Amino acid sequence: MDNLQDKYDSIIFDLDGTLWDSTDTITEAWQTALSKAPYMQNEVMTRERVRSITGMTYDKIFEKLFPFLTDAQRAEVKYLCSVSELEILQKQGGTLYPGLTETLEYLGEKYKLYIVSNCQSGYIELFMDLHEMHDHFLAHQCFGTKGNPKADNIKDIVNDHNLKAPVYVGDTMGDYESATKAGVPFIFASYGFGKVESGQIGTVDSVTQLRAIL
Repeated sequence: MDNLQDKYDSIIFDLDGTLWDSTDTITEAWQTALSKAPYMQNEVMTRERVRSITGMTYDKIFEKLFPFLTDAQRAEVKYLCSVSELEILQKQGGTLYPGLTETLEYLGEKYKLYIVSNCQSGYIELFMDLHEMHDHFLAHQCFGTKGNPKADNIKDIVNDHNLKAPVYVGDTMGDYESATKAGVPFIFASYGFGKVESGQIGTVDSVTQLRAIL
């Protein structure tokens, strides 16, 4: 395993597939939302469909899942899903990856920690509220804030907080491409939802392995 200790001053994390898995909750929430739209009664939301769009921006998700809808219908479905998602997540939450809290406590002693995700506004806050994560992270940024792509949001965190040597941890090819565009080295979380074949500076099979390489 690569040793990357003492090379970085900060770690920026993706959320879904990297810090927690909320697939089951989101699947349930979106199915509930679809039932409220008469033209979506025959649509079935599954874990596989939700996982297939993990890491995409909130706008692109619904373009991919429902290309047959009109713009107005897609906007309505996106709104219904966004409301249902936060409501049901508030009650059920997601599943933290094993050892996450202890790993963040350890890394937080050495690095500044941040989150950048392609989620809607309120999603990262909900994650931190539910699992008492606020003390671990200095700031966060998401697609829902400005509607910007992940690469731009990573750059914002780097520039706004004057980070000199950040590293990004994520689980999809989109994460890798965004970090690369932002000029930030990438660590692949292989336990998540995606695949990255090459280009990463390190790979971890569990979130706790970050302690060993960082």
